[in-house]
Amino acid sequence: MGILVLVFMFISLTQYGDAHGPDSCNHRGGLCRVGTCISGEYLSQYCFEPIILCCKNLSPTTTER
Repeated sequence: MGILVLVFMFISLTQYGDAHGPDSCNHRGGLCRVGTCISGEYLSQYCFEPIILCCKNLSPTTTER
């Protein structure tokens, strides 16, 4: 019975809303985070909606020489 519940939860998470998955987030320069984005980041999309967010930096990173 427990396995059926886990399968149902997994199917529900993958089909819910606008969830793209971690590969799509990482490919676009974001990081998947649970809960909220940290300071200096904004919500770009969802890795698994509504729990895991895809967060990106507010400003592009610069490299010093």
